[in-house]
Amino acid sequence: MSEATPKRALEGIKVLDLSRVLAGPWSTQILADFGADVLKVELPGKGDDTRGWGPPFLSLPDGSEDPQESAYYLCANRNKRSAAIDIANPEGAALVRRLAAEADILVENFKVGGLAKYGLDYVSVAALNPSIVYCSITGFGQSGPYADRGGYDFVAQGMGGFMSVTGEEHGGPLRAGVAMADLSTGMYATVSIMMALRHAERTGEGQQIDVSLLDTQIAMLANQASNWLVGGINPGRLGNRHPTVVPYKTFEVADGIMIIAIGNDGQFRAFCNEMGVPELADDERFRTGRSRLINRDAIEARVQEVVREFESGPLIERLVAKGIPAGPVNTIADVFADPFVEHRKTVHRFTRDDGVAIPTVAYPGKLSATPADYRYRPPQVGEHSREVLADWLSCEPDELAKLEGQGVIRQREKVRAD
Repeated sequence: MSEATPKRALEGIKVLDLSRVLAGPWSTQILADFGADVLKVELPGKGDDTRGWGPPFLSLPDGSEDPQESAYYLCANRNKRSAAIDIANPEGAALVRRLAAEADILVENFKVGGLAKYGLDYVSVAALNPSIVYCSITGFGQSGPYADRGGYDFVAQGMGGFMSVTGEEHGGPLRAGVAMADLSTGMYATVSIMMALRHAERTGEGQQIDVSLLDTQIAMLANQASNWLVGGINPGRLGNRHPTVVPYKTFEVADGIMIIAIGNDGQFRAFCNEMGVPELADDERFRTGRSRLINRDAIEARVQEVVREFESGPLIERLVAKGIPAGPVNTIADVFADPFVEHRKTVHRFTRDDGVAIPTVAYPGKLSATPADYRYRPPQVGEHSREVLADWLSCEPDELAKLEGQGVIRQREKVRAD
């Protein structure tokens, strides 16, 4: 490998991706970012469900939109290759089984038992490939009282308690503005896959990973779950307040709102000194974190009085300079205008063969030796059908032509610049 070639932590690892929508594709995109060869198997024609989840869709040079390249789809499918294979066709299912026999990892999010009729369930695949890491993502797990239900992020946020602690104190429950159950499940799936892969490399023993949206959402309750398990406290909604740290919320200022997140007694004293109210730090009601929590309403009201007439930008600079956590409440547009984004290379832009630009949010971890690498833009449906079957299975042109003729696979020609 030349010095100019990026080091890829998962170089040589083959991932058969039978997942759709978000949790599974989010996981396989992470694997792909670090060099794994991810083969995304899609239904011919339609492809991944999220391809049509728009607008917005990708804009084309003639001013039209690509109805199969929604912004939603583009966020979770870079660095993959797409093969359009009809697994409902017996020959298509047999072809995917051949691919599974060559894979190191298989990721799927079918309903429990949904792949058995194709011979693609874990037991069937493990008989072909005993060392495979087989990750099954569902709403409620492979067993249990809700195993036969379909999985949806919104439902998991509600059933998992997340919505009971999200929203204004006297308002109704709210889901998060992004699919947190799906995304966190994708992250847990990736971590689990890497642990299982390490075990398989050491021992040759594969395994099935059973990860569900509801299991994950409950785990992501973190301290709120612990508050109940340890203290018997059934947390409720607090708006932007913290359940145990005070003052730690949004405050109104002259030009809108801002965040002040004081995490300890030292920061509180520094805030009081900087704002010219040192007496608050010596007040018995506010001197310690415990006392501030007990007297939450009183200290939050005093902080609000102190900051109300200041503009957010200069005040944030003053507080941050003194080591006091503070910041703005940005819109998404504000986020991508922040100099942080350019400096940290938060956005990576692909250019398609026809000149269309495809922006994507980069992997956030900065690895010094094996950083994330961006080789492939999100693929079109079946764009790599012939290519990956030749790579993985050494299929000859005659066999590929026969499979296409039978409707088992479909190849989409790559777009070209005019």
